[in-house]
Amino acid sequence: MTATSDTYPDTIIDRIYEENNELVQHLFSEGETTFATNVSADFRKTLLLAIASYFEVRIKEDLTTFITDIVGTDHPLVHLSKRKAIERQYHTYFTWDGNNANTFFALFGDSFKDFMSGEIKRNQELRESIKAFLELGQTRNQIVHQNFAEFTLEKTPEEIYTLYKQARTFVETWPTDLRAFAPTLPATAPRAAEPD
Repeated sequence: MTATSDTYPDTIIDRIYEENNELVQHLFSEGETTFATNVSADFRKTLLLAIASYFEVRIKEDLTTFITDIVGTDHPLVHLSKRKAIERQYHTYFTWDGNNANTFFALFGDSFKDFMSGEIKRNQELRESIKAFLELGQTRNQIVHQNFAEFTLEKTPEEIYTLYKQARTFVETWPTDLRAFAPTLPATAPRAAEPD
């Protein structure tokens, strides 16, 4: 069973969200309403970008760890994967304006995509988590590809943080699902050494 998003340990995102809340509350308590409103408005975009960046790093690290666990730390496939499949490729893993992560799951083969389809059908929290994750990623793309300074983000910091907590279920559990699926694959026999 998938853990709920409230059971995951706090991250840097939780800390900066709480620190910003404290700052805004302090400004309001000091009668600095304009400053409090401005800080909150600016923080929305910063928080969203921080979340998207955090998720990108996590997914890339988990992917690297998965590969390393299978083939070893200094295996040529680890280096090839990092250079050609992981670095600078993250934003191609997902169809950001979609409502599922099938593009990502299909990268590991149709069988894994089908496996995850079954998991998602059985788990509404995971379905909602993927939608929250994709919404954050799509909004991140809008912010960075449009004029950051003038981009209007309608969501409050609280709404963005709620999406982050929802999205964590997907980010935290996909590596476990991949590992659960991987043992079902037939092992490939090692190639026999050719005689001299």
